[in-house]
Amino acid sequence: MDWWLIWLIAAGALIVIEMLTLTFYLLWLGIGTLAAAVVAIAAPEAILLQVIVGSVVALVLTVFTKPLTRRFHNGKGFKDAVDDLVGLQGTVVEDIHPDAPGIVKVGSETWSAKSEEEIGKGETVIVVHRGSAFLQVNKWGG
Repeated sequence: MDWWLIWLIAAGALIVIEMLTLTFYLLWLGIGTLAAAVVAIAAPEAILLQVIVGSVVALVLTVFTKPLTRRFHNGKGFKDAVDDLVGLQGTVVEDIHPDAPGIVKVGSETWSAKSEEEIGKGETVIVVHRGSAFLQVNKWGG
């Protein structure tokens, strides 16, 4: 198998996983592996060069975008729309167990959700915390 194809498959996997986690950690690695794939097409025998270029691209993106994203998040008027979910009510679409996440509908959107207690389908919940991939919910007592 050609190295450019291996790099391309790795980049695709990293970017898909990034889309599932929404953390931006794997996005830079995915872009770095895309750069390595480009180098592999141009210089198929230079595996060390491919690794170096991919690593440098990922490192540069990580280093230089961190202050930019920090400045953006700390900027005046910035508010993450997902933070508005805390305190909202939702309905359980798929059962939530303490050892297995379920799905809740909050407004018009569905989210993966965890809870320390078992909550059945159709029950009303309140969002108490937002993680990077899951909402933490409790049964609504109102």
